[in-house]
Amino acid sequence: MRIAILGAGKMGVWFAKFCKEKGDTVILAGRNAEKLAKLKDELQVETTTDFQDAVRNADSVLICTSISSFEDIVKKIASVTHKGQVVMDICSIKEYPVNIMHQYIKDATVLGTHPVFGPGSNGVTHKAYVLTPTNSQEETFAEQYRQWLEKEGANVFIMTPQKHDELMSIILGLPHFIGLAVCETLLAQENFVESKKLAGTTYRMLLTLAEAIAQETPDLYANVQTKLSDLGNMEELFIQNAQTWLDLMKNKDTAGIMARMDHLRAKLAKADSNYGKSYETMYKMLQSTEE
Repeated sequence: MRIAILGAGKMGVWFAKFCKEKGDTVILAGRNAEKLAKLKDELQVETTTDFQDAVRNADSVLICTSISSFEDIVKKIASVTHKGQVVMDICSIKEYPVNIMHQYIKDATVLGTHPVFGPGSNGVTHKAYVLTPTNSQEETFAEQYRQWLEKEGANVFIMTPQKHDELMSIILGLPHFIGLAVCETLLAQENFVESKKLAGTTYRMLLTLAEAIAQETPDLYANVQTKLSDLGNMEELFIQNAQTWLDLMKNKDTAGIMARMDHLRAKLAKADSNYGKSYETMYKMLQSTEE
């Protein structure tokens, strides 16, 4: 199988290594000729700055470019895609790239995918992998791809692009939003550096979220925040809930705080009894660690 990987960033390089290890012939396309020359020697794969040339003779195409440049790349390669070829993307959001691929690519089969892991992953074993087919042709290929991924050990989920993005609003969008706001809040504190020396488990968890998100790729996070259609409503709800908690704190309403916490714990247990039990375990662990 000859696979064209478009984009020589971290994930593009990861997939180039992965596909080559699986016995595929890989051609890696990117814009930076100097970087590609180094990767050609390092990975022992073909490289090119000509995206159309990479796609023209490929059996499969995997688009690993940023969301910001995604439409430009798809427009560029559309005229050389052909019947019998599969074109996939790995974007963290799905409605936008899937719509773009359908708009420009007419003969090849397209499939939205989301490998829910980063470039530090050692293979796909035990990793979540989402496929988002939108018609019968895509469903047929997605089923074949699912079987292959599961043989490699991946946990594969098939859903619509819309369902994927609803879930990503919770899984990616809200944590990004909270992490960025927390990071700015902590950095505004005079004792921020000193506070890290006394960090217990809860604070370390908060720091990990804030620092990891603030140091990630701005392009990815900006597009997650602006292209997930329902995310704004969820973030507004978060702010409303934060304001409610702030009012309880300002009013020194001890009884109100306790009652609201009890209400939350009851709702967690009702929503998922297993999660409720794990919550109790985690809560006790945090208490014992910080005492």
